[in-house]
Amino acid sequence: MKRDELLRRVRRAAGERGIDWALVRQGADHEIWQCGSTRVVIPRHREISEGTALDVQRRLQDELGREWWQR
Repeated sequence: MKRDELLRRVRRAAGERGIDWALVRQGADHEIWQCGSTRVVIPRHREISEGTALDVQRRLQDELGREWWQR
């Protein structure tokens, strides 16, 4: 999955629910993003493996709802 696509999906889902989606800090190889009270690590590669993308999506279920990425 493209990194930009993952960020766009999360931003859209958070916006629809009125939840803040913000960059907390940047590292050399990754970024820390916060969605509501949940923080996730997103690699700074253009292409993110499907397993990593799915892990990020599952970690955000508490904030965005169960299986939010399939809607």
